Amino acid sequence: MRATMKPKLSIIVPVYNIELYVSDCLDSILAQTFSDYEVIVVNDGSTDHSGHICEAYASRDERITVIHQAYGGVSAARNTGIERATGAYIGFVDGDDRIKPDMYERLHELCVNTNSDISICTLGREINGKLINPDNGLADVTELDHNEALSELFKGTLYRFSLCNKLFKASCFKNIQFPEGRIHEDLSTTYKLFANSRKSVFIDKVGYLYIKRENSILTSRFSEKRMDSFIGWNEILPFMSKHYEELSEEVLACFAYWAVDNIYYILNQVKNKQAKRNYLRGIQASLNPYYSVVLKKTSLPVKYRTIIRLLHHHVGLLLVMNRLRNIGKEQ
Repeated sequence: MRATMKPKLSIIVPVYNIELYVSDCLDSILAQTFSDYEVIVVNDGSTDHSGHICEAYASRDERITVIHQAYGGVSAARNTGIERATGAYIGFVDGDDRIKPDMYERLHELCVNTNSDISICTLGREINGKLINPDNGLADVTELDHNEALSELFKGTLYRFSLCNKLFKASCFKNIQFPEGRIHEDLSTTYKLFANSRKSVFIDKVGYLYIKRENSILTSRFSEKRMDSFIGWNEILPFMSKHYEELSEEVLACFAYWAVDNIYYILNQVKNKQAKRNYLRGIQASLNPYYSVVLKKTSLPVKYRTIIRLLHHHVGLLLVMNRLRNIGKEQ
């Protein structure tokens, strides 16, 4: 029989065709030094043995609930998890990643001790079994008020948009859902969660381990789905301009860097000429309304400013200059 008291944490795990990795993920959650949590596993239409593996874990630990649904993507799975969550705080773990044993104990303790709505740890990146950004051994703690936390989200010195290295008070999700049917859902949602918060706290300690997979959408060659991020930016920019004009420099700089980084990918990775033009025109359409203010309010490197100017005036001009000078060479 499951416990009737509400847990302090709800941990939501979207799962889709990751039978080789999901056991490691769930083992890392069950190994947490903090034990007052529920795990909501959303099997998002898996066609392999992922769902059976998750059910086996649920049969051994009453804190785990498995929900099976037709495939809808990560956003749909996370939305289902949020609907079922009963904890005072909500965290997310992707089913092919892992977390360190003390991650949720630290994050919960930080929220409680500093009266914060969001706590954040460092996101570790593991490639071929090796952590490429290990701890510095200091575990410094930084408390941020509402505007400071939002500013840092766009500056990216301490953290960025990823959900999984963060713990949120459940109230942050009031009237917020993940956008279904597109990728870069973290970018499209995290700023709203910070806007719904009063205070955040960051610890410079790796807690979440993002495992780089060769077949991931975000680690493979440029594809049309990557353009979903500009749908997100077309929502972020007017929202931040309306409610946080004082943060315009950080927001616009983040947008400009994002746009140019994607231009690099397109110039270097897309071989089809028409597709390359179409992708660049899509970025051009997002950049053009902010062209003047981006150049005026941000201190971008000369190369970035040049690429933005070329794209603004003509996509063909950017392509010609790239062939002549290789301006899109990835740095």
